[in-house]
Amino acid sequence: MSISRRRFVKALAGSGVALAVPLLLPAAAATATPGRPRARGASHYVKLGGGTIECRLCPHRCRVAAGERGHCGVRENRGGAYQTLVYGQPSAVHVDPIEKKPLFHYFPGSRAFSLATVGCNFSCRFCQNWEISQRRPEEVETIDMLPDAVMRLAKRNHCRVVAHTYNEPVISFEYVRDCAALGRERGVPNVMISNGFIEKAPLRELCRFLGAVKIDLKAFSKAFYLEQCGGLLQPVLNTLLTLRAEKTWFEVVVLLIPGLNDSRAEIGAMCRWLARELGPDVPLHFSRFAPTYLLKNVPPTPPATLHLARRIALDAGIRFCYVGNLLSDAEHTYCPSCGKVLLRRLMFSVDNEGLRDGRCGFCQTVIPGVFA
Repeated sequence: MSISRRRFVKALAGSGVALAVPLLLPAAAATATPGRPRARGASHYVKLGGGTIECRLCPHRCRVAAGERGHCGVRENRGGAYQTLVYGQPSAVHVDPIEKKPLFHYFPGSRAFSLATVGCNFSCRFCQNWEISQRRPEEVETIDMLPDAVMRLAKRNHCRVVAHTYNEPVISFEYVRDCAALGRERGVPNVMISNGFIEKAPLRELCRFLGAVKIDLKAFSKAFYLEQCGGLLQPVLNTLLTLRAEKTWFEVVVLLIPGLNDSRAEIGAMCRWLARELGPDVPLHFSRFAPTYLLKNVPPTPPATLHLARRIALDAGIRFCYVGNLLSDAEHTYCPSCGKVLLRRLMFSVDNEGLRDGRCGFCQTVIPGVFA
C-alpha cells in the first residue's frame, strides 16, 4: 500500500521527530496491499539474446529471463529491459545517530536521515531486519520519496547525512546513486551501510558520490558466507580493497556469532588481513550477536569474546577497534599515541573530550576520519 508524499511530509512536519524514532512507517506492514510496483530503468546489465539479460550489479551475475527477477527480488526483466522496482520507494525512514550505523569516525555525534527500500542480495540466517530484507516490493508498505524529497526532509530534520541502511542498498543502486549525487550538490553527504557484495564498476560509480561506507564483513570463512549468507567472501574483500583504492572513507563491522565465526584463529586471520591490506587506520567494530530470525537457538555473544577479538585486532596493528551492542569502555575513541580518550561514548551519545580539528588535543596526533 503506497502513501502519498504529501501525506508523509505533512505528518513528518508536525511530528517533532527524535533520534532513533520511526518517522511514520513501521519497518514492514503485514497488511500491505499486493500490487505491481512501479518500474524504472536499471543500470549495469547486458543483453544475452533471446530476451535474457545478465545483471552486472553484484557478483551473483543473475541471468534473468523475460518476466523474471534476479536473486534480490527487486530487479525485473521486462521485455528485455532490466527495471528496478524500488526507486524512490522506501519502506522505512528514521532519524538515527550516526553511531548506530555504526560510523564512529564520520561526523561523530551527528544525525543521519536513514532510509531503506526492500530486498537483499544475501539471505543471512541472522538478519535483524529480515522483515524487509527478505521480502519483495509487493509485500511491504512503502512511501513515495524521490531524491529531492530525501534531501529536503534530511535538512528539515537537522540531519548532517543521509544513510542508506537497514536492508541492502546495493540492490537500490540507482536510488542510492541519485540521492548521493544530489546530496553532494546540496551539502548533505550520503553514506551506505552495506554487505559489500557488489561488482567493481558500480561500486566505483557510487564512490564518486558517497561520503562514507560501512561494510558488514560477515566472517573470514568461505563456508560461512555460503551456508549462512548465500554469498561469497572474496567479492566482499575485493570491495574493501576498492574502497581503499578510491579513497572513500569506510569502516568495517563484524558481528561475532558464537560457534560460527568467533574462533580465535579466524579472528586472527581476519585482523591480520585487514591490517596488511587496508592499513592500520580503518576502524574495526566487533558487535555482539543477539538471537534472531533463523538463529534464535544460538546464545548471545559472551562479552569476553568481544574483548578478546578487540585485543587480537590491536595486537595485529589495527589502531581503532571498538566493541558494539555492549556497554563498555571499548566504545570510546582513544589516541593511538598517548592513549587519552578523545571521544567518549555511552550508547549513542558522544562527548568530545579531546578531539581538536581532527587531532588529539593532548599530543596533536592526526586521527583519521571525517570530522566536523
